[in-house]
Amino acid sequence: MALWTLFGLKQGFATTRWPAPGGDDGQADVLGMPRYNPDACRDDCKACADACPTAAILTAPSGGLEIDYGRCIVCQRCVDACPADAMTTSHDWAFGVRRREDLFVEPDREPPAPPAATSGFRRSLHIRHVDAGSCNGCESELQALNNPIYNLHRLGIFFTPSPRFADLLLVTGPVTNAMLEPLKAAYEAMPRPRWVMATGTCAVSGALTGGGGVAQHGLGDVLPVDVWLPGCPPNPAAIIEALLMFLDRMPQRVQGGVIHAE
Repeated sequence: MALWTLFGLKQGFATTRWPAPGGDDGQADVLGMPRYNPDACRDDCKACADACPTAAILTAPSGGLEIDYGRCIVCQRCVDACPADAMTTSHDWAFGVRRREDLFVEPDREPPAPPAATSGFRRSLHIRHVDAGSCNGCESELQALNNPIYNLHRLGIFFTPSPRFADLLLVTGPVTNAMLEPLKAAYEAMPRPRWVMATGTCAVSGALTGGGGVAQHGLGDVLPVDVWLPGCPPNPAAIIEALLMFLDRMPQRVQGGVIHAE
């Protein structure tokens, strides 16, 4: 018997009970999206906007900030630059949404209505992953989904090597020009009904690597996107939560760029 088998038998079950109540999501103390407190923001200050490397933060014409969490790479530079604690650290690492607009904080806009469940998908989920120019940070997190801790298969979710057997196309990277046609070919090969998930900030908006004549600004202008999950990279638990949200097995917690309690 292999030593790793003996070690596994000695240690017992390693798989977390999460997302069941009382389970450990494995993300203790992990930094998430910076949290914006508009009441603390100074009207004459734009230090966080100047510090943001992806233009995720802009000053609103009427005062305050406009924030696009779909462009945020979680670098925390805005937190370091803010002199008034308007931008603070948080553990808001799960930012999956069904609507792109739910990643925006806009002071002049009415809070959006809660999104309706859209997929209607209730069976086991098969995913085809396409790397469309990623730095491989997202791929590292995706690989962790099948380790003994997260064990994605226990949730009825599987990766498939062929788009012809896939329900969901999971895309990482900003969609480089070299991957544009292969990506479209993979999508066209999927049986209907079919869905698309933009995973990682590059896939959501292009972030630092989009544009420049060599890549798109994310997936939205290429394919119809059903799930948006920013992060650089999103951790395994965030990916699982977004997938379960798509399956209507977990609620969408982010609305208007703010995480709301369940």
